[in-house]
Amino acid sequence: MALTTPASTGGRTARSMTEGLTKRGSDVRGRIVEAVLVAALAMTLLILFVLIVDLLQRSWPVWTERGGDFLGAGLNSSSAASAGVWSGIKGTLILGGIVTVVSFPLGIACAVYLEEYAGRSRFARWTQINVRNLAGVPSIVYGLLGLGVFVNTLGIGRNVLAAGLALSALVLPIVIITASEALRAVPRPIREGAFGVGATQWETVRSHVLPSAAPGILTGTVLSLARAAGEAAPILLVGATTGLLRTGDKGFIDQLGGAFTAMPVVIFSYARQTGEQFRELTAAASLVLLVLVLAMNTFAIWLRNRYDRKW
Repeated sequence: MALTTPASTGGRTARSMTEGLTKRGSDVRGRIVEAVLVAALAMTLLILFVLIVDLLQRSWPVWTERGGDFLGAGLNSSSAASAGVWSGIKGTLILGGIVTVVSFPLGIACAVYLEEYAGRSRFARWTQINVRNLAGVPSIVYGLLGLGVFVNTLGIGRNVLAAGLALSALVLPIVIITASEALRAVPRPIREGAFGVGATQWETVRSHVLPSAAPGILTGTVLSLARAAGEAAPILLVGATTGLLRTGDKGFIDQLGGAFTAMPVVIFSYARQTGEQFRELTAAASLVLLVLVLAMNTFAIWLRNRYDRKW
């Protein structure tokens, strides 16, 4: 008869605990939840795949008959044979540059102040609540803001600069929220270690907190830029062109103060026209915008993986 020892008893207890923790056969609920999540992911990818295939099929005559000419032609809602998307691509890129220069520094600076300097004061809590509320405001309201403040009050005019500022106001709350979440995810010992060696508050934020939070901040900002690229209501209210747009020999600086358009407006302009050719142009323009947004999202994922840190 074998003797029972503390070592043998402890070994059996450890083995039983390990088997209980790693046993998957009885985890029916976990498997059901996993199956539901996989099904949701598959459904999402299927919808995206069907959308791309549908747009490609409907726009196929445009790509086979015109090809690069469609990408290089400007906005023209009166003639489908000479209409294109180059004006919209150029306008979207300019708007994206304005949003990057205006909203990203302001949003990141506001997030740094709220998370690293303001603490848990009443002002910080009040600001965070209002920022989250502003993130849910419809985009057309920001278009009215741009029309009333940037166009009429400040006298900027109905140009791409006013539209860029309206879009910057639209994505600013999103940038603040995503940057705040990224800063909040930085482990507290990182800050404590920097303070322990005599670093100041700003040195800690600049050299330790911001580099650690960079992946989340960059991902959030790029996704915000993708959101701005797909908005039509704000720039329509500010004065985006929906008909014929010709810039002639105007330089880049002169174009900032003149007529402009963007990809969402190009799609809107072609979609409201009648005829099979304009329906094909609408699908082709939608596909171009979808590719641009997917490229931005892919770039955000690459940034996340490139600068991500494991703690």
